[in-house]
Amino acid sequence: MTKEAPPEDLMQYEAMAQDALRGVVKAALKRAAAPGGLPGQHHFYVTFRTHAPGVSLPPDLLGKYPDEMTIVLQHQYRDLAPGETFFSVTLKFGGQPKRLSVPYTAVSRFYDPSVNFVLQFLPPDAEVTSLPEPQEAAERPPAPPPTEGGGDEAPKVVSLDQFRKK
Repeated sequence: MTKEAPPEDLMQYEAMAQDALRGVVKAALKRAAAPGGLPGQHHFYVTFRTHAPGVSLPPDLLGKYPDEMTIVLQHQYRDLAPGETFFSVTLKFGGQPKRLSVPYTAVSRFYDPSVNFVLQFLPPDAEVTSLPEPQEAAERPPAPPPTEGGGDEAPKVVSLDQFRKK
């Protein structure tokens, strides 16, 4: 029995899906930048590749985080400016304000622990065969504390595998 190669995806559906999910990040940041800021207990952990094209951060931060960096947008951020292709924000590091600019394509993970919502992204140039392996526990944001009342407490990870033909 011969195994046929899967048909070539000339429409690039995976890339379109990744772009659409990055739109969720952009929309969430736009809501956070609106008057009144983040509603309720919402806050974000945004992980991005520091050497991705278009990323702009001070050299000391780039030296400290040569591959990937996670920022927290909760109480102490200023001048959040979500644009069409990137966002900028001012955060304090060691008491000093630092301005960061990050293209949405550099974002590798977006996590809102208040509602256990997670999006994980492939690098734009990655060959799409499967989702990336989970990060080591030391690199992940801390899990939210357990709550009473039962229910589904696990983070909601959006996986595109269920839509792929096997």
